[in-house]
Parts: sequence; structure tokens; C-alpha cells
Amino acid sequence: QVQVVESGGGLVQPGGSLRLSCAASGNIFSIYNMGWYRQAPGKQRDLVALITSGGSTNYAESVKGRSTISRDNAKNTFTVHLLMNNMKPEDTAVYYCGATATLGRIFWGQGTQVTVSS
Repeated sequence: QVQVVESGGGLVQPGGSLRLSCAASGNIFSIYNMGWYRQAPGKQRDLVALITSGGSTNYAESVKGRSTISRDNAKNTFTVHLLMNNMKPEDTAVYYCGATATLGRIFWGQGTQVTVSS
């Protein structure tokens, strides 16, 4: 089992920046990637960015070039951070952290609301 706890989120002005963090606990050695996903009202949950246990990254086209996902290197931890710059109103959504582990099972955090508005 893996537990995921998110932090960050809230109200951001257009053009501003946002930092989201996500810490996994439990059987972290079963995790092969961890990332951030978002879901706007009436839409499906989509990938924003992820990082693998080996450090490879992947970004959605809509955030590429203005977002950076990184991982803490502390031993026996799997904590990731997502920095998003030049935030846009269309970035408004509930953001979820997901840890993908053995057999492709995804463990989700509780979600955090991000609203981009002036």
C-alpha cells in the first residue's frame, strides 16, 4: 500500500506561479512513477506532469515549457514538486497527485483546488 499526501494549491492570479508538493509513504519502493493530474468540472482527469523513479519526466503539451516537476533525493522518500509558471485561467481545476506502483495500480491523493483568477 502507498499513501499520498498533497500540499499547495489555492488562488493564483493570471501570470503567477504555483508550487504543488506530494509526499508518498508506505511501500514507496513499489512506485515507478509519480505525477500530477488535474480535473476541471465536467471533464476527465488528465496528466499534467510525471516523473519516474529513474528521473525521467513527461509533461502535457498545455504546460510544457512553463512547468517543472522534480523529485527530492532524500533516502527512502518519494516526494515530488510541481512548479507552474505563467498560470492561465484554463489551468483552473482540482489537482491530484498519483503514485503508480506495481501492476499499474495508481494511489491517489485527496486533491487540491487550484483557481486562476484576478
